[in-house]
Amino acid sequence: MTPPLIKGDFILFLLMPKKDGLITNFRELPYNPKLKDRARNLRNNSTAGEIKFWSELLRKKQSGYQFYRQKILYHYIVDFYCPKLKLVIEIDGTSHDDKKEYDDYRDRILESYGLTVLHYNDLVVLSNFHLIEKDFKERIKDRKKELNIK
Repeated sequence: MTPPLIKGDFILFLLMPKKDGLITNFRELPYNPKLKDRARNLRNNSTAGEIKFWSELLRKKQSGYQFYRQKILYHYIVDFYCPKLKLVIEIDGTSHDDKKEYDDYRDRILESYGLTVLHYNDLVVLSNFHLIEKDFKERIKDRKKELNIK
């Protein structure tokens, strides 16, 4: 591993190529830079459920935490990610109906990095948002306890 460059009181890390085409800057999880254009496209073409979830719960730190939309983690693009809580949120539309096995595999990979993955159904987000909001707030409390965050 290349040592950090030391400049004054700051330690600068170089972006390091990693296994399987992933890179990391040592502060974040590894990610595949080839997915940047796809993530940007997904951010610009969000589903109705993603827009509602973002605007009602996550935008402008309404939850008390910084969340990112369409974040690249490993070889995947997740709908929402909070680094402080190590929390991934997926709003699953009908495209996920026949991808249960793939989603389970992807969740196991993300969980191997210490992340928790929450799945919410797109139609439920749109039709019964109060239930989603209540569950989300409870899950945030649980996650804070797990990570000993005050």
